[in-house]
Amino acid sequence: MDRFDMINRIGDKYRIGNTEKGEFSYSQALKTVGKNIKDYQKATSGTQHNFLDIRFENERLAVLVECKNRFDKWPKEKIQGQLQDYVRFEKAYSNKKIVAILAETEGDGIWVWYGQSVIIDDDHMSDETVLRTFEEYEDLCFGKVNDKIKIVDSIKILNEKLHSDGINEKLRSQFVGTCLLALKNGLIYKDVKETLDPKTGKTLTPEQVIIKSVKDILEGLLTRGGGLNKAEKLAILNQKVLGDQDVTSLNYGELKEILEFIDVNVVPYINDKSIAGQDLLNLFFTTFNKYVGKSDKNQAFTPDHICDFMCKAVGVNKHSRVLDPCCGSGAFLVRAMTDAMDDCDTEDEREEVKKNQIFGIEYEEGAFGLSSTNMLIHGDGNSNVVQDSMFNRSKWIEENNINTVLMNPPYNATKKCCDPDYTKDWGSNKKEDPSKGLHYVEWIARHVPTTCKMAVLLPMQAAIGNSSEVKKFKKKMLDHYTLDAVFSLPTEMFYPGASAVACCMIFDLSGKHERSGRDTFFGYFKDDKYVKRKGLGRIELTDTDGNSLWDKTKEQWLDLYKNKRVVPGLSVMQKVTWKDEWLAEAYMETDYSTLAETDFQKVLNDYLSYLVKEGDVYET
Repeated sequence: MDRFDMINRIGDKYRIGNTEKGEFSYSQALKTVGKNIKDYQKATSGTQHNFLDIRFENERLAVLVECKNRFDKWPKEKIQGQLQDYVRFEKAYSNKKIVAILAETEGDGIWVWYGQSVIIDDDHMSDETVLRTFEEYEDLCFGKVNDKIKIVDSIKILNEKLHSDGINEKLRSQFVGTCLLALKNGLIYKDVKETLDPKTGKTLTPEQVIIKSVKDILEGLLTRGGGLNKAEKLAILNQKVLGDQDVTSLNYGELKEILEFIDVNVVPYINDKSIAGQDLLNLFFTTFNKYVGKSDKNQAFTPDHICDFMCKAVGVNKHSRVLDPCCGSGAFLVRAMTDAMDDCDTEDEREEVKKNQIFGIEYEEGAFGLSSTNMLIHGDGNSNVVQDSMFNRSKWIEENNINTVLMNPPYNATKKCCDPDYTKDWGSNKKEDPSKGLHYVEWIARHVPTTCKMAVLLPMQAAIGNSSEVKKFKKKMLDHYTLDAVFSLPTEMFYPGASAVACCMIFDLSGKHERSGRDTFFGYFKDDKYVKRKGLGRIELTDTDGNSLWDKTKEQWLDLYKNKRVVPGLSVMQKVTWKDEWLAEAYMETDYSTLAETDFQKVLNDYLSYLVKEGDVYET
């Protein structure tokens, strides 16, 4: 296929060239963003690689095409190494997702790479045999928003099925996650017959055969990875999930029907090469959470798109050593692992990230089991996730040389979940953490290096600081660290789980706030282009072409923060102390040109809904 046909096939409107020959010079491109190509060239490939034959792009994807007359006329290692160089340059230049292609001009052969890390070798080559359009490559890399809606809808149906089969609501998400993990690793559940257990000689019913197979798969995954606390994880998954009476009482027909539903409606969307399926288990947890009892709804599980934004805000990459000390279902850990591996050039680097650079602590047993399963689903058999209180793990934290903290601590933690040194002076009438989670943040800040950057989710009360206890911890933080940014986030971000209104704070631990002399960036990031839908939770809005509006919003938020841009109605820079409110709403200039009567009515409606929910107003 000649170059003209390649350009027409992929899409001429996306083609970008910056030389007279229509090629793309990475030397020129990198100069435009203040970088030197020499900093990204490897000694093994020298300086000869600079001009890419054909390049296509939009705001989130770059498709790189290097042409050769015939593959059999070139050493495979040499031309793959050349394409790997272009991938490295592209990451430094645009930080977009990448599809990399080697294509023949005297034949029809094509080799295609995409997904995590875009490692150019035989092991990571896709099975693509024909060129696709740019839009098709975009779908491969990002998935479709409608697919996510279908998944959430499927979870709703699955929850109803589990309810009718008698699976306890607190067990459902962990049970589904365990089934999903087993199915992804070859579980056979159709046409299963009664058999003899070779170890005991006892007869196993078909449903017992399946449960045993699931256990064997879990043990194999953890053994192969040599994971931390393998026995503890297996005990939770085996005894607390697969050994639960609700599960063991399922007959073969019920168990087969559940597995088949997951296999048909969920497994196809768990694509390791697509970011669309990166944290599906977190979707399970937040969706199932709306069915649990009211006492459990204080758990605020962070939506995956917010995890993604926070990881990008602190710049997670292949050198990051990430800790989430309150890791819950593992959403931050999975997202951080994904972003770090996306930055890798080799499989060895990816393995290093998975084995030695992602750390989590979770106190609650059920969430610990879920986070372990979540990490395994995403290919991490050796996740450094431990079940414990973070306050017992100071030495472990210090030994692991953390440079990035991502966390969403409990907002109303009981005494047993808080720092013992903090609670020893509590009066008998004090039942919940009066710092609203800030004491977790301050404790972690003291136990990680000063080179560390922290992004934390906290309730609005922690930012406003009306209580003496909140003010005390705000002062402690600024006496030692710098408040770099605060983002006011969507009001119903945790729906259908907790009802807390949260903000994201980013701290620079390298020096005290006053000495830094810096203004703090405040973002009014309330509109994430997600809306509530009955029975589906919060879903993404799309444009007329079906593209996610969140993607564009995320890039805007990141651009405002990283470049410290002030935009009326969205962001402001302000010098603050511990006595001040840490919210954009307190300092931001209103963009009156965008206000309409509907905005006023919405505020009134929201306030009335709040009063009704709090019991201050009763509907008649």
